[in-house]
Amino acid sequence: MTIVSKINQLKREKNAVILVHNYQRPEIYDVADFIGDSLGLCLEAAKTDAQLIVFCGVLFMAESAAILNPGRRVIVPNIDAGCAMADMIDADKLKAFKKKHPDAAVVTYVNSTAEVKAVSDICCTSSNAIKIVKSLPQKKIIFVPDKNLAAYVASKCPEKEIIAWKGYCPVHHYVNKEYIDEIKAEHPNAKIIAHPESKPEVLEVADYISSTSGMIDCAKNDPSDEFFVLTECGMTERLHREIPGKKFHGLCNMCFDMKKNTLESILDSLETERTVVRVDDKIARRARKTFDNMFAVT
Repeated sequence: MTIVSKINQLKREKNAVILVHNYQRPEIYDVADFIGDSLGLCLEAAKTDAQLIVFCGVLFMAESAAILNPGRRVIVPNIDAGCAMADMIDADKLKAFKKKHPDAAVVTYVNSTAEVKAVSDICCTSSNAIKIVKSLPQKKIIFVPDKNLAAYVASKCPEKEIIAWKGYCPVHHYVNKEYIDEIKAEHPNAKIIAHPESKPEVLEVADYISSTSGMIDCAKNDPSDEFFVLTECGMTERLHREIPGKKFHGLCNMCFDMKKNTLESILDSLETERTVVRVDDKIARRARKTFDNMFAVT
């Protein structure tokens, strides 16, 4: 029996669902029940009757799945798969920062820990961040943890004062204007799709600015047959699978935490259920409120 067959058999036996983020290794797609971005995956899980959720991504995503699916068991293939940007802020630092700006609302990107969400007012995703910020009555907004997404939101919300935390995603922050110039020289006909976690100088010259899930729609709807995708390299594999008639180039930049998950670790986690993700009940209740506040807007 192959490892894929063993995983699928255990899924059936344990009433499990496997959620796979876009940036995962391509072979992991073969055992996925759902593939997508972190929040979309959590919401898909809520639609199923699965009692066991296997989240193939990084830890903050699995925390979100646990928060949004109370009563279900959430496990991860590798408990050490973290997020550099999420680690750039913690709850104590955010509390101290809030004291300096007591009249500001706190908008927290979903790419953050449950503890940080628990001391925030509302969550956002990369696709709804502008709508969330515009919906708030406060003029001053503390935006954490991504300074690049904060800058993008600020450019679209001139009526707000955005106070950005200085975090960033190393994969996206790596790209600069010089890199874009090289891309255009090598692939003059390719449309450029950039993730809003990219630097402002990159977003200024991109043809599209989109979340990972939105990138699929951009490529499907645009008549061009060649694209350069400015996000983690795993996304090009997803795009090739979804739109096989078009050509996609990606960054030579990898999120090593995302790639810590393997078919072997998925099988082990299903067999042993050792890597359970637990969120303190008090933190989970507070963090859930930030999700609910976001859902009320979107």
